[in-house]
Amino acid sequence: MKILKKNLADEVTWQYEGVVLSREENAITLEALFNRDDLPFMDIVLKRNDRFVETFYSDRWYNIFEIYDRDDNHFKGWYCNIGKPAIIEDDFVSYVDLALDLWVSANGTQTVLDEDELEELNLDDALKQKVYDGLKALQDALKSKNPPS
Repeated sequence: MKILKKNLADEVTWQYEGVVLSREENAITLEALFNRDDLPFMDIVLKRNDRFVETFYSDRWYNIFEIYDRDDNHFKGWYCNIGKPAIIEDDFVSYVDLALDLWVSANGTQTVLDEDELEELNLDDALKQKVYDGLKALQDALKSKNPPS
């Protein structure tokens, strides 16, 4: 299945393939392999072919990526994108990225990322409130170190 990340103008900015693991009424979980060169990030290194278990929701303003090491499959953390609810079709999933991200390390430490990029989007107040509501929902859900279902 194709995964499409879009910007506010609805233009595809990144796309890649994933394998469907499960499908529910308002969510889909896929497995995808990290397709970039090794990249130091926060307290880990994202490695080419790290396993990402990605859950997209059609009724929530975020998605959640569980990241597992390519070499020993140990859990590295959750990378969460704040974005408009996903569009889930038979052959693709797409979402509009709204810049703000949340990193939750394996030990539960939370870090909000890209607030400067969010400001550059010049969102109206209603949309910006949706972004921060989505962030708060994620932060609350991941305090227990368990992603929401």
